[in-house]
Amino acid sequence: MVTTVPTERLLARDLDDVLERGGALWGELRGARIFVTGGTGFVGRWLLETLLWANDRRELGVSVVALTRRPEQFMAGAPHLAAHPAMRLLEGDARTFAFPDGAFTHVVHAASDPSPLRDQESRRRVFETIVQGTARALAFARASGARRFLFTSSGAVYGRQPASLDRLSEEYLGAPDPAVAGSAYGEAKRAAEMLCTLHAGASLHPIVARLFAFIGPYLPLDAQFAAGNFLRDALGGGPIRISGDGTPYRSYSYASDLALWLWTLLVDGQSARAYNVGSSTPVSILELAERVSRASGGLRIEIARQPVAGALPERYVPCTRRAEEELAVSATVPLDDAIRRTLAWHRGRVPE
Repeated sequence: MVTTVPTERLLARDLDDVLERGGALWGELRGARIFVTGGTGFVGRWLLETLLWANDRRELGVSVVALTRRPEQFMAGAPHLAAHPAMRLLEGDARTFAFPDGAFTHVVHAASDPSPLRDQESRRRVFETIVQGTARALAFARASGARRFLFTSSGAVYGRQPASLDRLSEEYLGAPDPAVAGSAYGEAKRAAEMLCTLHAGASLHPIVARLFAFIGPYLPLDAQFAAGNFLRDALGGGPIRISGDGTPYRSYSYASDLALWLWTLLVDGQSARAYNVGSSTPVSILELAERVSRASGGLRIEIARQPVAGALPERYVPCTRRAEEELAVSATVPLDDAIRRTLAWHRGRVPE
């Protein structure tokens, strides 16, 4: 039986899971006043969903101000969040936003520019948005008296992962090539991480989360993410189209795990330290397509080209041991379950 229900109820299972697994974490946020940039994006939405859910059920007395360039889009996509009494939207650009009044205890900087890097202009804009936005967010954190600052960086800071390297750890010293314009996103995240390091001190504790690949409700279906594209194809009845040869390896963490890891980093992460956030289980692009196909009744898969004989597959897979050992976090939602939950959310029905 298919039951159409409000968006927030479709997420209740995931939000309850984050609430319970968070345990004493939520008590550390009691009475907090939190500023979040990037409230309209995938990461920002999940942070707000989980925080306000915990606030209501644990009576935390939290208040949150969320920065967004498009408040009307936010209100249309998440009216239950926009109308929440603990929530206030602040319209503005991450690079230039007006500082909201009053003291804040925590700042989460999750804003970025999701534009495709098609030309020099778009690359320059993405670079400037990330670097200038991080500088602005750090300046606000200092001015507001916040002591904890979380920056959502990216695994792109490592540059291209050698095909012979199984997983990327935080100790890996590779980097994007600054002479290649297509490295603008990764280089910007590296520069922003350095800004965080330079602002670390007794009064401000910046923590860096290097994000990898994810799947879950709110993930864009029309961006440059294979998981979102495959889900889009499945929701449209197929076929599921692979634009390459299907051999690259990625790894996928579910959105509820992502949110809990980020709140844990904000509360317990070590100042001026970076943590990989994601799944350490490799999955080829072809296998991902096959899993989405199975979850959708066996849809046909189309592959644009055949693999080159003898070529090692590309990899983009993190080692997550540091976060798991230091902060006692773990990935708990299997990929097949994550795919089913995401498809069910998009279809507006309760997962079985």
